[in-house]
Amino acid sequence: MLSSAEIARRYRHVAAQAGPGVTIVAATKYVPLAEMALLLEAGIEVVGENRAQDLEAKHAEYGSAFRWHFIGRLQSNKAKVVNRTCELVHSLDSLSAARRLEVPALVQVNLAGEASKAGVAPREIDDYLGFDVRGLSTMPPASPDPEASRGFFRRLAELAAQHGLRELSMGTTQDYAVALEEGATFIRIGSVLFGERLVYDPGHEPR
Repeated sequence: MLSSAEIARRYRHVAAQAGPGVTIVAATKYVPLAEMALLLEAGIEVVGENRAQDLEAKHAEYGSAFRWHFIGRLQSNKAKVVNRTCELVHSLDSLSAARRLEVPALVQVNLAGEASKAGVAPREIDDYLGFDVRGLSTMPPASPDPEASRGFFRRLAELAAQHGLRELSMGTTQDYAVALEEGATFIRIGSVLFGERLVYDPGHEPR
């Protein structure tokens, strides 16, 4: 794990790119409980967890020190943990989970129709609008080329506008810059903040 000072430098760089209207969600799936303190020292405010068990353990230790988001596949039987700990779910794709949720959510849309990916089809978005849905999210097919995600991000923005939804959670370490250009209001990033591999040019880092 990098030092808190290095994580803070990377966080400032991403924040400068994103601007004030975008929430940076630090994806902490691979950050052990013992190292979450480094993120706190670095000034990271919002963290996203993929697993309810990890969320519960980390929240028990850090509580309101972070704002907690759930970004993994939400099973309806885990809604109770999410309700107790999180302010937002990025990955709603089940009506049974929606009925149990007590916190706002974003509907995850599977725009590529990938069988291996979670998410609803675009035609199913209307089924969720009776719940506290604030926007949409998506995960494009994996690609080494960030530009390959642009069409998916643009389509998600179109769908959100058609349904009167403001929030867009899209973009991860590899393609968040493209997501920002297409209107993301949330980006979910991990290794760009605390991975060993530097994924930006430190010479352009804001001081």
